[in-house]
Amino acid sequence: MISADQALQQIFSLLSVIKDSVSVPLTEAAGRVLARSVKAQRNQPPFAASAMDGFAIKAADARRGVCFKIIGESVAGRGFKGQLNAGEAIRVFTGAPIPFGAEQVIVQENTKFCDQEMTIIDDVVPTEGAYIRAEGTDFKSGTEMTAPKAITAELVAWLAAMNIAKVEVVREPIISILPTGNELQMPGCQTLGPHEIISSSGFGLAAMLGNAGARTKLLPIARDNESSLRTNLELAADSDLIVTLGGASVGDHDQVVPVTQKMGMKLAFQKVAMRPGKPLLAGRLFGKPLIGLPGNPVSTMVCGRVFLIPAIRALLGLGFNPLRQNKAVLAADIPANGQRQHFMRAVWQNDRLRVFARQDSSLISVLAEADALVVRSPQDRPRKAGETILYIDMKFFLDT
Repeated sequence: MISADQALQQIFSLLSVIKDSVSVPLTEAAGRVLARSVKAQRNQPPFAASAMDGFAIKAADARRGVCFKIIGESVAGRGFKGQLNAGEAIRVFTGAPIPFGAEQVIVQENTKFCDQEMTIIDDVVPTEGAYIRAEGTDFKSGTEMTAPKAITAELVAWLAAMNIAKVEVVREPIISILPTGNELQMPGCQTLGPHEIISSSGFGLAAMLGNAGARTKLLPIARDNESSLRTNLELAADSDLIVTLGGASVGDHDQVVPVTQKMGMKLAFQKVAMRPGKPLLAGRLFGKPLIGLPGNPVSTMVCGRVFLIPAIRALLGLGFNPLRQNKAVLAADIPANGQRQHFMRAVWQNDRLRVFARQDSSLISVLAEADALVVRSPQDRPRKAGETILYIDMKFFLDT
């Protein structure tokens, strides 16, 4: 068996960054990856603007007790057209253009005004540029947003401010997901046999990978025989990554390895020293990377997070890196770990992580409640409440 870190590096070696791109409107850019760098088409702000509601004056006039003649106002979208002279004030509002000749803004709370006069009633300091956002303070025309970059909601706002309406994004990787097993039936089945179960792993994995930036194809369930596996695997031949669920172990009815090898797959590894997820394999079929995950839903989802999300990021050009591990404080004691690296389901409790007492890989309900995977090294000693441990965020997606 190899370690989880070694397995991920082997998976990375099977992947190639997607070079294709498509143009999408800004309204569809969030969650995609910028494929081509873009440059701002204007300064931001595009003019000197007031940072506060108040009065624009000459800086030399900024003294307590000075009285000004109010000669007009400047509001957002409609600036004052004249020129400001000494002894004059122009009422300005947040975001409004600074009138020509104005050097400082006195905030409204420091003034008393009525009709056409304003008086400064608090101590102020003459300061050129006070409460004025200079043109281009945020960014200037030509400022570049470099690719590749995961486009978050905040970056969408920045692109819009750059006056960019469309962007080139990396084509979504196509991930084919193939559940396998004679015992599986689709959700909603009304004729379940006494020993049949509902296929859930594929649905959960498709949702996870879709949130991570992939376009998923959930294929029909393949039965545990060569004919069914061959037929369904051929449906995945045009994918960027093929993922099988179940049948990856060494039992008499586990057909994924022998069948794919007959079809020409070159096996990179089989079995990983981790819990959950020991029966995991990877190789290349149809010239495409194939990853075989355990069929157990908890094992599927944990392995999907540990291996497939980094794989999708790599395909999208965001680097060949494992998921970030963070530090947290334990809420309760946990026993020593065994011989395999363990990804333990845990939940936040008063800013600490509490590891679930029940860690059996059959417990989908526990996985659904988990906020994090606490990462335990092989043979890790018992840990006490208050100690620092490493964890992977279960809410990790493309923009994290």
